[in-house]
Amino acid sequence: MPGDSEDPNDEVQYHVELSTGDIADAVLLPGNPERLDKITPLWDDHEEVAHHREYRTATGSYDGTPISVTSTGIGSPSAAIAVEELARIGVDTFIRVGSCGALQAEMEPGDLVITRGAVRQEGTSDEYVREDYPAVADNEVVSALVAAAERLGHDYHVGLTMSSDSFYAGQGRPGFEGFEAVGSDDLIQELKDANVANVEMEASAILTLANVYGLRAGAVCSVFANRETGEFLTEGESNAAETASLAVHLLAKMDEKKAEEGVDQWHAGMSLE
Repeated sequence: MPGDSEDPNDEVQYHVELSTGDIADAVLLPGNPERLDKITPLWDDHEEVAHHREYRTATGSYDGTPISVTSTGIGSPSAAIAVEELARIGVDTFIRVGSCGALQAEMEPGDLVITRGAVRQEGTSDEYVREDYPAVADNEVVSALVAAAERLGHDYHVGLTMSSDSFYAGQGRPGFEGFEAVGSDDLIQELKDANVANVEMEASAILTLANVYGLRAGAVCSVFANRETGEFLTEGESNAAETASLAVHLLAKMDEKKAEEGVDQWHAGMSLE
């Protein structure tokens, strides 16, 4: 086992520069640090509490419910660092809020995709578990995201997500000077035929780590591109952020209801009103 020198500070987490008390129990995880400026105006109040490297964090409240947001940068390696360090200071619920490419023709730019499970085509989660370990979203988080999208009137789809380590070759796009990775010609069609809904770069690692550690996680992404129709439009970021923020509030209500009923899991027979 590595010595204590691997953890240079027991109180402040090395990469995110946060301590217990800086953060709510539930955290939204966008990739781009600039997305905080689109998320936090939707809340009742907020305060930026840290910004180090790609990890920018704000904490506040949404409809009276404590909530935080930490950007992760692009890709699963940096997202996994965020989950690791946030879990160490008490976070128990993670919701990725991002953008994605849709694979099914009926999905339009601006629609939301709520992940119920993910294809682990990134290498980070392989460092934690065997290759046949599933990346599954928490059922309470999925239910809260669906309920939030319904209440807000946003168009959404629930399905499987593929997470890759590469925006270009790993998602079937040509590289520099037209380079094509082996199998890239068939990748998108194979995923589409398998009823995978969308592609992005972080969800499967976040879901895997959350399951390993017994925490809750899910993902909601705005469709920017449809890989079937060729449409591209950067719309829906605020819809994803609003849906995720309301989902955190609904999850808090679920937790209150579970405590009242003396049960461990919320289910559809329990009202959130």
